[in-house]
Parts: sequence; C-alpha cells; structure tokens
Amino acid sequence: MGISTDNVHGLILAISSSVFIGSSFIIKKKGLKKAGMTGRSAGSGGYSYLYEPWWWAGMITMIGGEAANFAAYAFAPAILVTPLGALSIIFSAVLAHFILEEKLHIFGVLGCNLCVVGSVTIVLHAPQERAIESVTQVWDLATEPGFIVYSVLVVIVVCVLIFHYVPRYGKTHLIVYVGICSLMGSLTVMSVKALGIGLKLTFEGSNQFKYFQTWFFLVVVMICCLLQINYLNKALDTFNTAVISPVYYVMFTSFTILASMIMFKDMDHQNASQIATEVCGFITILSGTFLLHKTKDMGNSSPLEPPVFLSPTPHQNPNAGSPH
Repeated sequence: MGISTDNVHGLILAISSSVFIGSSFIIKKKGLKKAGMTGRSAGSGGYSYLYEPWWWAGMITMIGGEAANFAAYAFAPAILVTPLGALSIIFSAVLAHFILEEKLHIFGVLGCNLCVVGSVTIVLHAPQERAIESVTQVWDLATEPGFIVYSVLVVIVVCVLIFHYVPRYGKTHLIVYVGICSLMGSLTVMSVKALGIGLKLTFEGSNQFKYFQTWFFLVVVMICCLLQINYLNKALDTFNTAVISPVYYVMFTSFTILASMIMFKDMDHQNASQIATEVCGFITILSGTFLLHKTKDMGNSSPLEPPVFLSPTPHQNPNAGSPH
C-alpha cells in the first residue's frame, strides 16, 4: 500500500523541522555561552541569555522548526512524524563538532547512524492514522480513563523532578532536565495534534474554534512549551550538545509514541510482525544513544592516549601503579 498524499506532506514538513531544530540547538548554545561570559548562566538560574542576539536567533530558528513540526502532525500520525526527529541529532552533532568544537568520536557517528536506521524502521512500519472529523473526537479520546491516568502520572513525576531532583541533581544528571522536557513534550504533542487537526479542519471550512476544547488544547500547548523551553535551556547550558540531542530525542519519542498509543490506540490494527519490527527500531535507536552517551568525552581525549572506558572499581586503588 503506497504512502498517502497527506503522509508525504507530513514527512516533508517533519524533515524540514528536524533541520531547523537541529541547527537551533547550536545557535542557542552559542548564545548561552556568550551570555554566560557576561552574566549569570542559565544553568545557575540566570536569564542574561534573553539579552543575547544569538540566543534569539536560535529561538526563532527553533520556532520555525516547531511550526513545521506542528503542521506535520496535522497531516500524519504522531508515530510517523516523531521518529523523524532523529535527523535533528545528526545536524546538531555535526554542527557542534565544527562550530562549538565539541568533538564527535567515530563511535558517536556510528551512534547517530543507528538512531537514523532505527527511526526509518519505525517510519516504514508505522500504522495508519484514524480519520478524525472534529476536535471533539480528539477530546473524547483524551478524556478516556487510560489517557487521563497517563496525564496525571506525567504531571506528578514532573512536579517531583522539578521540586525534589532539580535542586539536588540538575547540574550533574542530564536525565533530570531532559526527563522534564520529554514528559511534558508527550502531552504537548497530543495537544498540538488536536490543535493542528482543528486548524486544518477550520481552513477546510469547518470552524473548530467554536468548541472550548480547541482553546483548552491551546492553553496546554502554551504551558508545556514554556516548561520545555526553560529546562531545555538549562540542559543546553550545562551539558554537551552532542549528548543532549540524542537522549532528548529518544526519551521524547518514546513518551510521545506511548502517549499516542494510549490516546489514539495506534497499534490496535497492527499485527505482531509490525509491532515487533517497531520494537526493534526502538532498540536500534537506544543502542545509538548508548554509544553517543558512552563516547561523549572520547572525541576530546588526547590522540596519543587510549580512551578509558571503565572507572576504578570500589576495591581498586585509582592511584596504584599499572599491573604491567
């Protein structure tokens, strides 16, 4: 079965979005670095980056990418659009290598390739989206018990991360900032999907803004986006861009597809072979992310010294001489 015209439009918009978003990571980090030299850094709770033109250039680029992504969700299912965010990993990692001098090791390149292969696997076996003719239909799906439970759990976990873990581990554990962005991102995408459908139907002649549900989804998008921007800035200012991008991608994609499965029941009409292939695609992506994370500092090590993979065990004296 060939790909539909709507899905083609969605794919083109999603790829364009990845190019803009991947580039925005680098532009924004350049602005954050310049702002940190003249004021309090974002990682320390400062907002001096708001006066930095480079940061705003990156923000505008990201908005352009998110706008393309927003439009993509109106044409294609989330499980098809979201994995294409892997392309932003490639652009941000390569640009970070050349512009920010955050060296990318050969294993990092392999990790990027694995992320793309896994994403393509998921895209090729993605389920068809159900036909939706009104925002009220999306509201009915969002108010079913399964998705309500998921949403409540997300809000609780995010609150725990913000109020308990951020003050203690935010500057040392990447997963804290990225976890907040990814969890809120899954709710953002579901609301963006609803809002995108509403806009699409409105432009086709069926006004969806007469329903309060459309405005509710708009408010959710605004709140979630503000939280994501704030904590993504902190992550970018504190950690290596080449690592933030893939980890954020995998977590965001995983939670988004999970939310889409719960809300839109994407896999109800798939057979075991299709589901297994998609799971393999995720494992491939996770493998690529693992390589990127484990080799993040290898590109900056001296070429004359072999990279060290293992830290001393609790019973090993790190100051002891070589056994050889």
